[in-house]
Amino acid sequence: MNFKFCLFAILMLVCFDLSAQKAMDRLKVDHNEFVNAKAEVLVFRGVNTSDPDKLVNDDLWSEDYFKEIKNWGATIVRFPIHPEAWRERGEKEYLKILDQGIEWANKYDLYVILDWHSIGNLKTERYLADMYFTTLQETLAFWKLMAQHYGDNTTVAFYELFNEPTTYNNKFGKISWKEWKEIMEQLITAIRSNGGKGIPLVAGFNWAYDLNPIKKNPINAANIGYVAHPYPQKRKNPWEKKWTNDWGFAKEKYPVILTEIGFCDASSPGAHEPVIGDEEYGDAITNYSDKNNISYLVWVFDKDWSPRMYKDRNFTPSRQGRYFKKKMLSY
Repeated sequence: MNFKFCLFAILMLVCFDLSAQKAMDRLKVDHNEFVNAKAEVLVFRGVNTSDPDKLVNDDLWSEDYFKEIKNWGATIVRFPIHPEAWRERGEKEYLKILDQGIEWANKYDLYVILDWHSIGNLKTERYLADMYFTTLQETLAFWKLMAQHYGDNTTVAFYELFNEPTTYNNKFGKISWKEWKEIMEQLITAIRSNGGKGIPLVAGFNWAYDLNPIKKNPINAANIGYVAHPYPQKRKNPWEKKWTNDWGFAKEKYPVILTEIGFCDASSPGAHEPVIGDEEYGDAITNYSDKNNISYLVWVFDKDWSPRMYKDRNFTPSRQGRYFKKKMLSY
């Protein structure tokens, strides 16, 4: 009897573990779309977390946090991993945080983008702030580890190689598209040679906004997507034709994902020029995305970072939070 009971208990534990770690479809690129195992076209709408390290420090990195994201209608979540936080916590401890977050995302059917969240020039190693400082050697090591650790994990669908490349009008030094392209291809090679089966995402210059160089010189790699961050002040309204000229054209040949959009009014905490906007921008960018089968993620599901989506620990929506929650739930 004891043997039979133990065997039954073991089987129940195995079944529970399998149900808790359900396999999501491995996504891939088909021409200019993201598709699942049945070749169905998928268009994602979701949110950015703040840095998981910050959410742990705020005591908000929890299953309830991911449940709330799902309750707002999201189908994807992006983890912005700042190089400074990665070094300070240490890769072993940071991986534990990511492991837990990915498990919760999986439970609520949320695909994950891992984002190396730096802003600046990776060639000259000059950046917007200390929190973004990294080197090519560290960036390569990070993606090698991500590929080895999460390469077979189908919940981790995307690898965003570098958040916002910019020279800041050459304040961060110069880098050509040819040089940037070579760095991106080097990272993609490192990921794939170390078992990474997710989809690499490549951003253009001008703070991940301008994709024009790919017209003549696209990234030499298959199964990738391109990124844009079209905040309100990047171009003056009317936006649509300018968006098409700057990055939207890319969707004719490649999948495009807007890994950061968002707005706030000038009175909001931490408001700064690139994100000051209102619901008119919200309508424009979501309608443009829907019309062109472009996925998007709102910045940022946090109570402090701007433009914030909620105002307190009860997840009370901010102005843009109310807008995008209603929008995501409408799909």
